[in-house]
Amino acid sequence: MPPTRGDLAAILRSRVPLVVLETRDEARAVAEVLQAARAVNPPLPVFEWAATRGLKRIDVDLGAPQAFNAPPEKVLTFLLDAMPGVYVMLDLHPYLTEPTLVRVIKDICLGYDANPRTLVLVSNEVELPEELSYLAARVQLAYPDVAERRAIVDEVAREWVAQTGTAVRADEASVAMLVENLAGLAVTDVRRLARTAIFHDGAVTPADVPLVAKAKYELLDRGGVLTFEYDPAGVDDLAGMSRVKEWLDIRRAAFDGSAPELDPPRGILLLGVQGCGKSLAAKVASKVLGVPLLRMDLAAVHDKYVGESERRLRESLATAEVMSPCVVWIDEIEKGLATSDGDAGSSQRVLGTFLTWLAERDGRVFVVATANDISRLPPELIRKGRFDETFFVDLPTPEVRAQVFRIHAGSRGIALDDAAVHALALATEGFSGAEIEQVVVSAAYAAHADGGTVTAQHLLREVSATRPLSVVMAEQVEALRQWARARTVPAD
Repeated sequence: MPPTRGDLAAILRSRVPLVVLETRDEARAVAEVLQAARAVNPPLPVFEWAATRGLKRIDVDLGAPQAFNAPPEKVLTFLLDAMPGVYVMLDLHPYLTEPTLVRVIKDICLGYDANPRTLVLVSNEVELPEELSYLAARVQLAYPDVAERRAIVDEVAREWVAQTGTAVRADEASVAMLVENLAGLAVTDVRRLARTAIFHDGAVTPADVPLVAKAKYELLDRGGVLTFEYDPAGVDDLAGMSRVKEWLDIRRAAFDGSAPELDPPRGILLLGVQGCGKSLAAKVASKVLGVPLLRMDLAAVHDKYVGESERRLRESLATAEVMSPCVVWIDEIEKGLATSDGDAGSSQRVLGTFLTWLAERDGRVFVVATANDISRLPPELIRKGRFDETFFVDLPTPEVRAQVFRIHAGSRGIALDDAAVHALALATEGFSGAEIEQVVVSAAYAAHADGGTVTAQHLLREVSATRPLSVVMAEQVEALRQWARARTVPAD
């Protein structure tokens, strides 16, 4: 949990000489420090420094900043003999690579007993040198709560009224949804995205949620591990998987908060034959639950430097929680969690970090993981508690194959009557959904070469020319089906 204002006051009372406060919300951070310093008995004087302005006392008005203390080396040297108090240093982190400045900061910290001065470093990201890290306490600024976010949205709505003379069109449910999706952001970002939603069309509607989610993700992007899926598939795009769809639909109320007495679902693992729609089902899950979809590439987590892989994973998981409510889709999870003996234990640590998060996360983050090779999945991942259910996605039945033909033919403007669809479904025994889609694509190429439109004959010729995976790798596919038969829930 982020610390409260009382926690920050306790840190100031505990005689910690160096505090690191990482945040993009600089104004809120300074305000929190001021409030914490006033809560100490007796209250502590508070000074603020910026390289562009110099040093200024901010708990009382003593006039303009001391401009001669603008350069960091001058202000830190001045602080060696300055009066006791709290000194908020804005964006000092670029200078922390200079040995002389590091030494001066260390002297200030080590001299605390003789002259109690607390340095508070405020910046978006602060990496302390080793010789300072043991002297410091790190504080995470609390994000605005529901009431604060609602107040900001109301303030932005008043701005719209003042500028346009018209009221914001909104209903209470849409406003509540907007406020919920602004969770986990700094005050400035909450205000910016609220303006994006309201000033776009003068209304707050459910259509604003995807817009805000995209902008929120772009603010939190962590460099390639998580990607935002801008246009997930709809339920009608997924043939079959009736049990998965029903399972998701039953739990939607628990996930969206309309049934608070129920525990929200945590996630599902989809095992099955390649090309049978597991990835598409992950996309459909976000549509059913009505939340944004994030794709996590676990392979992109791995880094050659010791500890870096775990850090990147922790940051990405934290981003997913800030984006909640959302669906996180992990495709071919067995590849991302594969371990080896030659990586100094990094893969095992990544696996441990991920499993702990799966079991202990608090936010409404629904995980959909897919896997093709059961032999490469760590046993710890499959046990109950990591996922709510494990579904097996088998090769499609004739009825599902007919649906797949209708979906892919219809999306390409190919007219097929019921008799043709029935014949194609019977002819494609053992085909996966991906292979049926490729039959339709190849038939379109063939028809174009013939100078005509696609017919059932074009499709049947492509079926005859295709050797599906269930034939090419019959032993492996059958072994997977045998393993899943008594261990998983059929997706259909």
